[in-house]
This record gives sequence, structure tokens and C-alpha cells, in this order.
Amino acid sequence: MKRLDNKIALITGGAGGIGLATAKLFVAEGAKVVLADLDEKALKAAVAEVGSDAASHVACDVSQEDQVRHMVATAVQRHGRLDVVFANAGTEGTIKPLVDYPVEAFDRVLAVNLRGVFLSLKHAMPVMQKQGGGSIVITSSIAGLKGFAGLSAYVASKHGVVGLMRSAVLEAGNSGVRINTIHPSPIETRMMRSIEEGAAPGAAAAVKAQFETMIPAGRYGLSEEVARTALFLASDESVFCTGGRYSVDGGMSAG
Repeated sequence: MKRLDNKIALITGGAGGIGLATAKLFVAEGAKVVLADLDEKALKAAVAEVGSDAASHVACDVSQEDQVRHMVATAVQRHGRLDVVFANAGTEGTIKPLVDYPVEAFDRVLAVNLRGVFLSLKHAMPVMQKQGGGSIVITSSIAGLKGFAGLSAYVASKHGVVGLMRSAVLEAGNSGVRINTIHPSPIETRMMRSIEEGAAPGAAAAVKAQFETMIPAGRYGLSEEVARTALFLASDESVFCTGGRYSVDGGMSAG
């Protein structure tokens, strides 16, 4: 028996990086997945890359409540239930000192990274409570555990989702709905390429090398490594795990 047999999973930020790697793994482990992201063209390409009839997509801006409501309803309409939500959509914003950070850029980061998780919880939790349980996995970051200069909006948003998770766990009580956060270190994704270049235009490789010195394992993580932690939290193997912060960071949070 596969670890996610007969489970229905919704993955935001599903068109690339961690979201796509998780979709592939979930399908391989028996789940049916609905991928959500902003760009419908990218979503169609992601579904094709998953390469299974078990994958479908829905376009969604997670900062917009009507779209999140529609996203959750679409997953339930297609499959009859919702067992897993991987609230993974995120944006890095710009890289600037806090005193120079544009207010509109700050607001957009919080809208996607924090309000998007809030809305996913708000609309998925009642579905799961009604059906008797489910697992919500939230992508935070090492930046949800530590501070980083130049990334004030991103750090604030990733700390914020930990607070949302903790409050949601207490409200979920014994309903069978479990909520946890994952905290990756720098991962080999488009987002990190953007952060590296934003931190030192034209010298991204040097920024990456500096980040790697902060990771005891000596390297960036891979999307597939984050996906395996999401799989554990989505599966019944983690049935007594809720309210937890799970680091996937090569030891970075130990320092």
C-alpha cells in the first residue's frame, strides 16, 4: 500500500520548485493532486510534467479570498473530499534594508505569504473538520526561525505563518485536523536565484557561497528533500504530529 493511497491533496505554488516536486511525490505515493498557482500556462506545464491523470490544476491568487474559496471548492467538487493542503505559495519580495523597503512590496509579500496561508486555513479547515480530519502543511522557511538582513518582509511573513499555525492547531482541537510548518534552508529553486542576485547584483555566486558557509551540511537543499518531509506530514504516519515546526535545513537552524 502506498503512503497516500486514496488521499486528495491541494498544493499551492504548485507550478514549480518545491510545489512541483511535492506533487510528483504525492502522485507516486497514490494521491490525487490539484495544483494551484497564478500562471495557468505554467500550471498546465506542471501537470504535464507530473504526467498522470491523478494531477489537475486550478489558477489561483492565494491573496484573494474569492479565488481561494473557489480553489478549495474546485478540489472538493472534483474529488469529493480534501485530505491534504500543502500551503506552499510564496514570494521573496525585494532585497533592501528595512528603512528603504517599499511599502507596496512589503504589502505584496505579506499578502501572498501570510494572508495566503490564512485564507487557505480559513477555507480548508471547515471542509476537513466536517469530513473528520486532514493534514495542512505550511511552507515557512529558515527565515521563519531566524532573521536575515534585507529580507524584512519575507522574514516577517514566514514568522507570521508559525503564529497562524499555532492558533489554528488550538482551534482545530480534537477534530482530526493537523497543522504543521516546514522550514527549509536555501533550496535550489528560482526563488533563491532571485534572492542571490538581489542581494548582490552581478555577484550571485558569491552570495550563494556565503549562504553555504552558514549550512553545516555545506550545500543548498533540494526540492525533493522538502517534498519528503511534506509527504511524512501528509501521511497517516504523522497522525499524532500537529503544531510542529519541521526543519529541512542541513543544520542551519542549529547555529
